[in-house]
Amino acid sequence: MPDLRRGVLFGIAAYTMWGLFPLYWPLLKPSGAVEILAHRMVWSLVAVAAVLAVRRHWSWFRPLLKQPMKLGLLVLAAMVVTLNWGTYIYAVNSGHVVESALGYFINPLVNVLFGVVLLRERLRPMQWVAVGFGALAVLVLTLDYGRLPWIALTLAVSFGVYGLLKKRANVPATEGLAIETLVLILPALGYIFFLHADGQGTFADHGLGHALLLVGGGVATAIPLICFGAAAIRVPLSTMGLLQYIAPMLQFACGVLIAKETMPSSRWIGFSIVWLALAIFTYDGFRAARAAKRVRKSAGTLDHVVT
Repeated sequence: MPDLRRGVLFGIAAYTMWGLFPLYWPLLKPSGAVEILAHRMVWSLVAVAAVLAVRRHWSWFRPLLKQPMKLGLLVLAAMVVTLNWGTYIYAVNSGHVVESALGYFINPLVNVLFGVVLLRERLRPMQWVAVGFGALAVLVLTLDYGRLPWIALTLAVSFGVYGLLKKRANVPATEGLAIETLVLILPALGYIFFLHADGQGTFADHGLGHALLLVGGGVATAIPLICFGAAAIRVPLSTMGLLQYIAPMLQFACGVLIAKETMPSSRWIGFSIVWLALAIFTYDGFRAARAAKRVRKSAGTLDHVVT
């Protein structure tokens, strides 16, 4: 039980930090989204390397180099997470915090669709209902925005693909992030040096505080990921499924209460449909988990009687 409690606390910490990201990225202006992204890659690698150095945990590196399939999956994951990070930073710094929250609200539904399309999984009836409501919400919000909510869809799909690649690679979070940022380090450094050579870089030209905030972007990336990894090995999947809603709820609150983004009634309707879809999805997940537990318990009782 203490281990489970620690896991839940780690999970809450991870998702709370992710949920409060909209308060951090605006502090990095006047840096542009791509410059922030490049610094995030560089300093994430430094932060992860520091964690691995403290743990003296390097033995995993050489065996991983002998597994080209896993390395290939991590390279693809690095490309996908670059798209996700860049889109998110752009969304927050251009006044689309609420739309970015929408992306992470609909991400569980996107994951379900990936299971059907890519893994040939069969959905339960209530899962289809949840997905249907999710599609209806996207339609309502498309009419509200006057365009497809492309920021939300990009974040949801890219994070879903990223999770799928990471699951297939089956490499722990810290080690996986180390490889991903190592893959990205050369283009990130190249872009930073290009900006400074062209006189457009902000790292050295806006004071020590601004430079430290850019460096902090790497730390802010590494710490919640490490907390998430610590939670994932201690907490049941159903509990993690509930905890994941902390982040988009906080992002939504940041957008509405702090960034004061406009929320017309049609947008509230769209988000309400999303929340209804997630409520159905979560209820169905708990019901299925309870049914599976009863089956396991009855099977265990039967085995005991037979023996």
